[in-house]
Amino acid sequence: MNQRKIETKIINPLIGTSIPLPRYATDGAAAVDLRACLTESRTVHPGETVLIPSGIAINIHDPGLVALLVPRSGLGIKHGIVLANTVGVIDSDYQGEIGIGIFNRGAVPYTIEPGERICQMMFVPVTQVALEVVSEFSMETERGTGGFGSTGSI
Repeated sequence: MNQRKIETKIINPLIGTSIPLPRYATDGAAAVDLRACLTESRTVHPGETVLIPSGIAINIHDPGLVALLVPRSGLGIKHGIVLANTVGVIDSDYQGEIGIGIFNRGAVPYTIEPGERICQMMFVPVTQVALEVVSEFSMETERGTGGFGSTGSI
């Protein structure tokens, strides 16, 4: 396996002691689990959004890489707990603590426990582009301007 090193700064001393550092749960995992860096339980009521600290900061330093925060499927499906902004983007030049916006779309309160795995962070390549303004595209596609549902459902 080819791993890149990402500098990780511990912001809260709970990380690495009572709350484990982020890690891949299995050899085939695409993302590391981020945990709630809390000293006490935090209840999120239906329709409520809260910001949960991760206790860490990272230094990606490579503009060809981005960290994405994505929900944990079990929390979303079983409890209605999702990320407030659906996907979080940690740019390569951001070095502050990673905050995790949590939204309860469920019908009942959900209590986040200290150290609970609440989202995943994956690292993905990025290509920056230069937008070139044109009056017509150089090539038409089969789909063209067909919008939502234009390719059918089967």
